Amino acid sequence: MRPLTAEETTTLFEKLAKYIGSNLRHLIDRPDETYCFRLQNNKVYYLSESMMRMAVSVGRDQLGSVGVCFGKFTKSGKFTLHITALDHLAQYAQHKIWIKPNGEMPFLYGNHIVKAHLGRITDDTPEHTGVVIFSMSDAPLGFGVTARSTMDMKRLQPTDIIVFHQADVGEYLRAEDTLF
Repeated sequence: MRPLTAEETTTLFEKLAKYIGSNLRHLIDRPDETYCFRLQNNKVYYLSESMMRMAVSVGRDQLGSVGVCFGKFTKSGKFTLHITALDHLAQYAQHKIWIKPNGEMPFLYGNHIVKAHLGRITDDTPEHTGVVIFSMSDAPLGFGVTARSTMDMKRLQPTDIIVFHQADVGEYLRAEDTLF
């Protein structure tokens, strides 16, 4: 387990900024304890510094994971967010979308969100920005990228896609062998 390089940190923070924007500083500067990001087998983990100090005493071969897996770096150097980061993204998200109960199951099966399933949306959400998807009962379901801005969504047909699917809580079942 090692600290992220400057290039890796920049890539990670740019990806997180798409979803949580300026609230990114709340992930690092927490009032309870200092948290950090560490890399283990191309996966980025978010953990407290006290937990990191304890994990240093465990060998690389024996250490499966520590903290919360935020995602992984691909072989080309891009960063991919995992569904395991949803709790932190939902807590600090700038743009949110609530979907109707009849749209929850299609989203949890990996489909994009269409306008007919839209319940509410944060005002002034721009096009191609990261959003966290909630059920109408405020349970986080996943995250994605908007296909249109809030103003454009008002003029769309009910079958037009408004959010591109990125990850959802159904991945815990669909990808349980490869997720961790």
